[in-house]
Amino acid sequence: MGELEILTSKEIRNSRVQRAVLEAVAAVSVLAVALVAPNAVQMLGKLFGYGKKKVQPSSIARARRRLVENGLLSYQGNLLRLTEKGERALRRMKYPKFSLPRPKRWDKKWRVIIFDISESRRPLRNKVRRTLISIGFVRLQDSVWVYPFSCEDFVTLFKADFRIGKEVLYLIVDQIENDANLRKHFGFATSR
Repeated sequence: MGELEILTSKEIRNSRVQRAVLEAVAAVSVLAVALVAPNAVQMLGKLFGYGKKKVQPSSIARARRRLVENGLLSYQGNLLRLTEKGERALRRMKYPKFSLPRPKRWDKKWRVIIFDISESRRPLRNKVRRTLISIGFVRLQDSVWVYPFSCEDFVTLFKADFRIGKEVLYLIVDQIENDANLRKHFGFATSR
């Protein structure tokens, strides 16, 4: 096995251990530090589908320490808790890429997302734009984005993850004026 392959497999193994620790804490909500023994995490790891290889206690301790250092877990007395940042990270681990299924046939309805995020929160606005672009949305106007397929579940998760529930509107639209460019972009016939 090449050096790059070894490094990649090690990173994957470490991220799986971290995810197992995060999910263990999330599953139990509040977990006594004494319970984060190799057997407890391995049992939960098996429940969450992490294979049958034995995880070394030192790997679990390192993963837990890194998660605490990164603010994903925190100690409250002798208890280990999942922080808000940890909850978001766990959601991202469960849904690593927002990818939307593309049905075989288009229902001829446009899904429109309109967001209104203040200038004082520019980094969040930029993150929202980047996410919409990565999914495949097309910018219609500054804060108006269009997608041709059902994406309500994505929008719900998106709002929760970015904490922008009231600042985002999700519309299902029958027609958009001059939609020829949109139809062409998504590979639909331009004539009705």
